[in-house]
Amino acid sequence: MSETKLLQMSNITKAFASNVVLNGVDISVDEGEVVAILGENGAGKSTLIKILGGIYKADAGEIRIHGEIRNINSSAVAGENGIRIIHQEIVLVPDRTIAANVFLGREPKNKFGLVDVAEMERQTQKLIDDLHLNLRADQMVRSLTMGMQQLVEIIKAISADAKIVVMDEPTSSLSQGEVEILFGIIRLLREKNIGIIYISHRLEELFEITDRIVVLRDGKMVGDIRTKEADRDHLISLMVGRELSSFYTKNKHDIGKVALEARNLSHTKLFSNASFTARYGEIVGFAGLVGAGRTELMKTVFGAYPKSGGEIFLDGRPVDIRSPQDAIRNGIAYVSEDRRGEGLILKNDVKFNMGLVCLSDFVNGIHVRDKEWNNMVEDYRKKFSIKITSPRQLAGNLSGGNQQKIVLSKWLAKNPKVIILDEPTRGIDVGAKAEIYSIIDGLAARGACIIMISSELPEIINMCNRCYVMCEGKITGEINETEFSQEAMMALATKSE
Repeated sequence: MSETKLLQMSNITKAFASNVVLNGVDISVDEGEVVAILGENGAGKSTLIKILGGIYKADAGEIRIHGEIRNINSSAVAGENGIRIIHQEIVLVPDRTIAANVFLGREPKNKFGLVDVAEMERQTQKLIDDLHLNLRADQMVRSLTMGMQQLVEIIKAISADAKIVVMDEPTSSLSQGEVEILFGIIRLLREKNIGIIYISHRLEELFEITDRIVVLRDGKMVGDIRTKEADRDHLISLMVGRELSSFYTKNKHDIGKVALEARNLSHTKLFSNASFTARYGEIVGFAGLVGAGRTELMKTVFGAYPKSGGEIFLDGRPVDIRSPQDAIRNGIAYVSEDRRGEGLILKNDVKFNMGLVCLSDFVNGIHVRDKEWNNMVEDYRKKFSIKITSPRQLAGNLSGGNQQKIVLSKWLAKNPKVIILDEPTRGIDVGAKAEIYSIIDGLAARGACIIMISSELPEIINMCNRCYVMCEGKITGEINETEFSQEAMMALATKSE
């Protein structure tokens, strides 16, 4: 390690009106070092990164690169200083090639002043090959999985002589295999002396890939710990400012009769012959690698995808579900993994979003039962400890945890019998995760039938009563909680026929 740090951010302070978001934060990154920034949503991580990326200007403090003070006042200046930020949301152009996306805005030109497509593809393919990725530079981005698009974002970031790469929740859309590819890329970047800032809520990743962990809470740095000396419970305590006596909430509940059953449910392309049951008061997990067909199966149960065969039963009677409206009428709720794209209308307010599913209960022609609507919103705000300034606050301005609570409230206001939760804690911090787990356990205690899709196996193990595992569109096994283990689940998740 060199005496002069690659990056040194000192005494970074930022306020929006009277709200102090960052208060004297220090963070450094050396060449070839991977530093995690850990903290709950609202801790100041995004603001700190936006200051480094030139999107915001700090009210106080300084940024040094190789010991020299830099005035990073725009994204362009950040790029000139070798800073590349890979955001959680994919910002690629889907109908252009990988090469065109990698060189977007800085395309090489031939002697006639035209874009040199061949050279662009040659340089991109070399980057792809250097990173040992199974991609072609001339592939259209639209044809790639979300996970591979995330890896293209990384190629794009490092293609322009990056010195510092910031990865914001880079594994949120990746399968386990793609995560291993990502970690391999990070190790290669280390060898090239590129400094990496790694933001993730998945603590197990930090222990595998980072050198140091910086913890933020309420805009202040409360910890800077070498990863090999870090302890998971201590990190959680630093983040939330208190000990989480029970991270997962799983109490014993009375398991009732079968609420939902699928028999040989099939889709022409996505899955086949899927049979399962889920009972009242039970939390049933669905595990498997990304692309195994779990989401597609549940979207078919919900009527969003057409089934090509098989039957669905509710309370022992066959039901014909051809649309989400049919599912809702039959008491089925589906909480999407994409809460920003499918769960919420971000440019509308909290009250509107909470009332979406049961709008007909509050609106009849031009008559609006405003008092009942407001009471419902206030009831769930208190019940789920939702942090909002008012019911008129825009949903898009809330943290991930609070957004997820609003999506849950939207569905629960309709009193569903069966609640399908697709990756219910993706992209939210540990404190909010613990609250979501408590909500899920409470729903099961009140007799709801819960189906939970999760790519986090510890979440399945610690929250579910039973688990089905899928691989390549088929249910490859069922495991009871007494037999739960990550090894057993992964064996079934890779058991292709």
